[in-house]
Amino acid sequence: MSRIQVEICCGSAEDVIEAEKGGADRVELNSNLFQGGLTPTVGELIVAKAETKLPIMTMVRPREAGFFYSEIEYKTLLADAERLLEYGSDGLVFGFLTADGEVDPVRTKKLVEIAAGKPTVFHRAFDVVPDWRKSMDTLVDLGVTRILTSGQEPNVFFATDTIREMIDYANGRIEILPGAGITLKNAGRIIAETGADQIHLACHKEVSEPSVRNNRQIFYGGALYPAEDRTQLIDAAYVKNIAAIAAKM
Repeated sequence: MSRIQVEICCGSAEDVIEAEKGGADRVELNSNLFQGGLTPTVGELIVAKAETKLPIMTMVRPREAGFFYSEIEYKTLLADAERLLEYGSDGLVFGFLTADGEVDPVRTKKLVEIAAGKPTVFHRAFDVVPDWRKSMDTLVDLGVTRILTSGQEPNVFFATDTIREMIDYANGRIEILPGAGITLKNAGRIIAETGADQIHLACHKEVSEPSVRNNRQIFYGGALYPAEDRTQLIDAAYVKNIAAIAAKM
């Protein structure tokens, strides 16, 4: 069996650099990981490509919440996808659903066509479809490369049986990438129980941001009021430990 591939979910070019230091095989580049990951800026991609040699999959998601997009949101998404590919994206990550939560075949096919042979990933929109077997068959027919999924549970750890079923049902027709809730403590067990040949995770540490300490009453975010005196950065040492576990499987 070939070595387990480790994909790191990144929110910045600096994250990608740290992921490479830790031994990641591939990254998914986003913005706004707090809301599940949105489309990154072209600038982040340009710098990440210049500073690393990792394959960089880019998220194409114009807003938070679900995946039934307006026509304007869809046009924005298409423009972003084309520009990201122009500046070196190694593949696209996206998800389109109809109002009733089924895979939208027309919009999905369009992204596959735009990718023009580069890998395409249908992300965790897959985790809310009513019939995953039917949806998987649709994605196979449309030429999608990979499905990112938590096994339709909040955490992969609670869906290892389902992930194994998905891998068996896929039978090599499409890649299955388990992601959500994978940690150092459970990575080995999840790989063993699912039979997965790749995993997806984020592993950030807090980094001090001292410039706002003069006035702790000021917040720049929404009603959740996140702390403004710290930010998040991929923990390269954590990635290294995950990669070591994967290498032993």
